[in-house]
Amino acid sequence: MEISASVSKEEFLREFGNCYGYPDGPQSIDEIRATEFKRLQGKVYLDHAGATLYSEKQIEEVTKDLLSNVYGNPHSQNDSSTATSDLISEARQQVLRYFKASPKDYKCIFTSGATGALKLVGEFFPWSEESHFMYTLENHNSVLGIREYALNKGATVFAVDAENNERQYDKSYCCESSYIKFVKHEIQRRSQYVLRQNTQNGGLSGDVYNMFAFPSECNFSGQKFPLDIVNLIKGDTSIIMGDQHKSGSRCMVLIDAAKGCATDPPNLEKYPADFVVFSFYKIFGYPTGLGALLVRNDAAHLLKKTYFSGGTVSASISDMDFIRRRESVEQLFEDGTASFLSIAAIRHGFNIIDSLSIAAISRHTSSLASYTRKKMSELKHENGINVCAIYGGENCELGPTIAFNLRREDRSWVGYREVEKLASLSGVHLRTGCFCNPGACAKYLGLSHSDLISNYEAGHVCWDDNDLINGKPTGAVRISFGYMSAYEDSEKFMQFLESSFVSNPKKPFENGLVSTVKALQLSGSIQLKSITIYPIKSCSGFNTRRWPLGNVGLKYDREWLLRGPSGEILTQKKVPEMNSICTLVDLKLEKLYVESPKCKEKLEISLLLSTSNIVEEIDVYGYRYQVHSYDADINAWFTRAIGRPCTLVRCTSSQYRFCKSDTIGSTGMCRENRSQLSFANEAQLLLVSEDSVLDLNSRLSSKIQKENCVNVDAMRFRPNLVISGSKPYSEDNWRSLKIGNAHFTSLGGCNRCEMINLSNISGQVHKLKEPLLTLASYRRNKGKILFGILLRYEDETGEDEGLMNGERWLHVGQEVYQTN
Repeated sequence: MEISASVSKEEFLREFGNCYGYPDGPQSIDEIRATEFKRLQGKVYLDHAGATLYSEKQIEEVTKDLLSNVYGNPHSQNDSSTATSDLISEARQQVLRYFKASPKDYKCIFTSGATGALKLVGEFFPWSEESHFMYTLENHNSVLGIREYALNKGATVFAVDAENNERQYDKSYCCESSYIKFVKHEIQRRSQYVLRQNTQNGGLSGDVYNMFAFPSECNFSGQKFPLDIVNLIKGDTSIIMGDQHKSGSRCMVLIDAAKGCATDPPNLEKYPADFVVFSFYKIFGYPTGLGALLVRNDAAHLLKKTYFSGGTVSASISDMDFIRRRESVEQLFEDGTASFLSIAAIRHGFNIIDSLSIAAISRHTSSLASYTRKKMSELKHENGINVCAIYGGENCELGPTIAFNLRREDRSWVGYREVEKLASLSGVHLRTGCFCNPGACAKYLGLSHSDLISNYEAGHVCWDDNDLINGKPTGAVRISFGYMSAYEDSEKFMQFLESSFVSNPKKPFENGLVSTVKALQLSGSIQLKSITIYPIKSCSGFNTRRWPLGNVGLKYDREWLLRGPSGEILTQKKVPEMNSICTLVDLKLEKLYVESPKCKEKLEISLLLSTSNIVEEIDVYGYRYQVHSYDADINAWFTRAIGRPCTLVRCTSSQYRFCKSDTIGSTGMCRENRSQLSFANEAQLLLVSEDSVLDLNSRLSSKIQKENCVNVDAMRFRPNLVISGSKPYSEDNWRSLKIGNAHFTSLGGCNRCEMINLSNISGQVHKLKEPLLTLASYRRNKGKILFGILLRYEDETGEDEGLMNGERWLHVGQEVYQTN
C-alpha cells in the first residue's frame, strides 16, 4: 500500500480543509512550522499528550521580557516586588479567562504542576470514615494517589465506568443533552488500619464530604468525558453513590484537565467543578514545573491545611504557639516564594494560543487525529488482517490522541518497544507503555487483576522493556497531535507504519531473516580475518594477529569498565567520548595502555592485581561482580578523558549467569546454557561475517536517498571475531563451530541497538540513522534487529593440541568450520 503525498493531501483537505491549518488565523500551519518550529525539520513529533512544544517566538518574548524588566521577590514592597505581584495577579486572571471561570467564584492557586495540585487537594480534603472517594477507571496515577489519603482516614473508595447509556434510561441519569450510566467496581476500605475519627485536619464533626474525580480527556485513549458529569453529580449524588448516599452529605467534583486543557479546556461557567488541575507545559510547552489548581471559593474553605510557611501567614511567634494564617486563598496555599519567573512566562504562551483561538486549535488537531485514525483502521496485511488495533472510540468523543497496538500477519502482537525503537530510527517521536494510566491500560488491553499481578511477579514494572508477556501486550503505543502539528506529520507516520509493519509478499526476506539461506556444510574455505579485544567496556579496542582464550572468552576482553559518581555504568550510549579512548594490552610487559586525545600522557595500568586495590562487589545490569578499584590518579585520568567524573574498576570474578532464551529462525538455537562472563552484555564473544557486512553495504548504497547513505565496515558492530568467505548471513544457522582447535557454541543472533549508528567523523561522534534503519527493514525477528552471532567458548582442557603455555590461542587466518 503506497501513499501518494499529493493525492492523499488533496483527499485530506477535501474532508478537513475548513478545520485544518488555521484558515482565519494570522499564520497558516505551514508558515507556523517554517518560522516558529524550524527545529522540527526532519522530525515527526507526536507526543503532545506527554509535552507539547514551545514556539521560537514564545521563547523570544519570554527572554525579551526578562531582559527588559526587573522582577523581585513578591514578598516585599519595593518597586521590583510590586511589579512581580502585579504580574502574578494578571497571570491568575489570564488563567481564569482561559477556563471561563469568574473571579467571583474561583481562585487560581499556582502549584508545581497538575500532580502538585492533586496532592494538595488530597492532603487537605476533609476526609472522614463516612466519606467516599469515587473516580472513573480511566484516571492518571496522580489522581489515583488521592485514594491513599482517603483510605488512611477510613473513607470508602471505588472506581466507576462512566458510559453512554444507549438503552432506555431513567431521566435521573440525564443532564442537558447527554445521559450517563455509572458502573461501580469493587469497594476499597482500610478501616481496620486507621484511627477512628470523623474528619481530617480539624473539620467540623458531622459534616460529610465526598469527592468524584474524572479526566476531561483520557490521556491513554483520548476519550473525552462528558462534562455534564459535573452538573449531574452535583445535582444528585445518589446517582453514583446509590444506597450509600446520606442526606446532607456533599459531593465535590474534581476534573483532571492536564490532557484536555491543551485543546478543549473545561468551561467552568457552564460546568462549575469544585477543583480543576492542569500544567502549563501541556498547553504551550514552556515553562515546565508549573501548574495550577482552580478551586471554587466554597470548596477552598473546606481544605484544612496544617503546615505553614513563608508567605502563608499574617503573623507567627517563633517561641510561642501563635499563628495567624493569611485569609487570601492563593496566599494560604502557595507555600514559600512563588515561581514568579515561570509565572511571568505563561502570558507569552497564552498570547500564542489566543492568536490562533482554542476553538481553531481544537478543530485543527481533531482533523489530523480523525484522518490518521481512519487511515490506520484501513491498513491491512496482504492476507487481510488489520495491522492496527486502535483503542477507544466507541460511542464517545475523541481528542487528538490515538492509542493502539500492531499485529503481524499471523495475528501475533508487535511489542511496543519494537515500535518505539523503529520509530526512533525513522525520526518519529511517540510514546509507549501505559502512560501512568493503569485503569485505562487494563481496560483496553483486557488485562485482569490476575494478569496484572502475574506480570508484576514476572518482573514487569513501569518503563521497562517487557512489552509482551505470554503473548499479550503489557502496554500500547500512543501518538498525539498539538497545535503546531501538520498533515505531513500524519503522512510520514503512516509511511513509517507501512514500510515497517505491513507484510509485503514481494520482499525477499521473511520474518527478518533471509528466506533463501539454508544451513550450509562448510568446506573449510571460511577464515578468521581479524581478532579484536576491548579491554574497557565501551571504549575502543585493538586488533591483534593472535590471542589466548580463557574461561570468560578472549583474555582481558571487557575486563574493565567505567562507573559514574552514583555507580551507574558508563557506555557510549551515555558518553560517546568513550569511543575516542584507545586501548592496548601488552602480554609480555603485562600492561594495559590507554590513550585519549584529551590527555597528553599515555596511561599505563599493570595487569598484575595489587593487594592495595580495594575489593568490592558491584551490580552490573542485575548481576553481581567482584571488582578491584583504582587510585585517584587513574580515575582523574579517565575523568579528563571523557569530561565527567568517573572511576575505573576491574572484574576479578563473576557469578555464572543464565543467558536469555531466544529462538532464531528454524534452527531452534537458544541461549539456555550457562556462560561465565566478564563485563560483556550477553555472551563471551561476538562474531560478524565480512560477507554479511558487504551485503548490508550494497543495500545501503541502493537506497533512493543516497545523501543519507553510509558505508560501514565490520568494526562498526564491535565484533571480537570477523570471518570471511561465507555466504551472507549463513552464520545465522550455525549451532556450533570450530576455529582452529577451539570449539564454540552459537547462542544465536546479536540484537543490535542504536550504538551501531554512532560514527566518529573527524574526531566528533555523530548519531546517524544508519545502518540500524536498513537492518530493521530485513533483519527483524520478533522485535529484535539481528546482526552477527554470539558465541560461548567451550574450554576443552583435555585436549593438548594447539595449547601454548596451557592456553589455547586464536590466530588470524585459521579456518572456520561448522560442527553441528
